[in-house]
Amino acid sequence: MIKCARIKNIYQKYVNFLTKYLASILLLAIRIFVGLVFFKSGLTKFSNVDQAIILFTYEYSVPILPPAFAAISSMFFELACGGALIVGIFTRLAALPLIGMTLVIQIFVFQNPEHFYWLFLLATLAIYGGGIFSADKICSKIKCN
Repeated sequence: MIKCARIKNIYQKYVNFLTKYLASILLLAIRIFVGLVFFKSGLTKFSNVDQAIILFTYEYSVPILPPAFAAISSMFFELACGGALIVGIFTRLAALPLIGMTLVIQIFVFQNPEHFYWLFLLATLAIYGGGIFSADKICSKIKCN
């Protein structure tokens, strides 16, 4: 009986350590990885907006949206939300537009199994947030009156 309680205690300490620290390191790695994917894509569009509009006009057949609006809005969301993920500010909120963009890309533009990895990573961030190594955590400690 004593051994069982001791094993349970050790196991609980192990789980607490994983939950508190290693889970947040994993969330940090996910934020940086997926944030950079989108941020770099946004920088590419930003470096040549006219080329991005041409791509959205002739190459990417996004339904409903005019090509110029689609190109500029995707550039904006990739830069803003990708950057927010990297820093860890508004992590849950920033993941949502990127989930939507990834779904649109997968469904309407081109199918790529890698998009599902992005979706799973973004869903993880939307559910669990940025972890303790994020601006979200720092901001949550600020008291508002």
